[in-house]
Amino acid sequence: MRSFRIGRLFGIPIELDLTFLLVLPLFAYLIGSSLGEYAGLLNDVLGPAAAVDITALTGDPVVTFGIGTLAAVGLFAGVVLHELGHSLTAMRYGFPISSITLWLFGGVAQLTEMPEDWKQELNIAVAGPVVSVALGVVSYAAFTLVAPGGGTAVAGLRFLLAYLAVMNVALAIFNMLPGFPMDGGRVLRALLARNRPYARATQIAAEVGKVFAIVLGLYGLFGNGGLFLVAIAFFIYIGASSEAQRTTMTAAFEGVTVRDIMTPEPDVHTVSPDTSVAELLRRMFTERHTGYPVVENGVVVGVVTLGDAQSVKEVERDAYTVEEVMTRELRTVGPDADAMDALDRMQETGVGRLLVMEGDDLVGIVSRTDLMTALDIIKQSGSLDAGDGGPATAERPA
Repeated sequence: MRSFRIGRLFGIPIELDLTFLLVLPLFAYLIGSSLGEYAGLLNDVLGPAAAVDITALTGDPVVTFGIGTLAAVGLFAGVVLHELGHSLTAMRYGFPISSITLWLFGGVAQLTEMPEDWKQELNIAVAGPVVSVALGVVSYAAFTLVAPGGGTAVAGLRFLLAYLAVMNVALAIFNMLPGFPMDGGRVLRALLARNRPYARATQIAAEVGKVFAIVLGLYGLFGNGGLFLVAIAFFIYIGASSEAQRTTMTAAFEGVTVRDIMTPEPDVHTVSPDTSVAELLRRMFTERHTGYPVVENGVVVGVVTLGDAQSVKEVERDAYTVEEVMTRELRTVGPDADAMDALDRMQETGVGRLLVMEGDDLVGIVSRTDLMTALDIIKQSGSLDAGDGGPATAERPA
């Protein structure tokens, strides 16, 4: 969903996802409406010697929801610092961070590349929980310095500090559970990768993560976890599956470039800007292609797709030309780029094909179908080499 940038920390953009703007008031309400219960639980955890004054916190709705709001903001501030622990450690190893985003289920640091050195991944994974534990210790130390008594303000401050102390430690413990792709799952993968291939370690960690997600989901449905825990379990399961799939693809495409799998320029079907939309659709039907580069005087001036053609009413398709419906913004990739880079670019831009360019010259085209076909061939044969020694090719849409 859409996110909003609110600032930077150590050069890393901090963004708020739209779902966070919805969940923050909900958390504030839930904490505020159950302030007495939370205070009772904290007293059970901390013991009678460090009890929070429950009576001073309840009774006034303004006080309860004000404290609930501060507690929710403090909790998410701890999440940001947790992710910052991951991020700064990753940056120390030379892995840039594109952003830290707060969303429905907490926070996520967007690494541009995941380390395959198990020691580096281990240190990056544990850095977040270490920060959370440190925040918990600091909050508890501050809590012990605030003496009981002094009315609502002091009781509210003691509650906030006690709440943040317990929740930050709980955050660290929960994240260290082996629910890949959570921190604990990444720690598991790092340890498995000590004596296994990285892709195999990822597959094992992902399977463990799926089992953990199923158990967590069942507890949410039939235990006391509630639907929010079910949603977290669903997120973990999908995340584990996606991470395993991506790692498998990255390993399969190692050493494979766009040049190896693209349709070379002599075989690329193109159209001219003055082609009618009706003629374009006839060509798409007979040639079974859903997109074409638009070339004028040997220069690529745009791309036209089936969606562009269908945007014109059927009765007007003879009157409209490709030039009037084509996309002029070219999505390109170099022939020597990694195959995974091409796939990432397609996913980022939401397109199904990229023009392969060397300078201003069109040298080929690569589609999502090309990538999936190449992946199937690699999985079946272990390489892209055809029997005649050249790169394997397949029928693919231009």
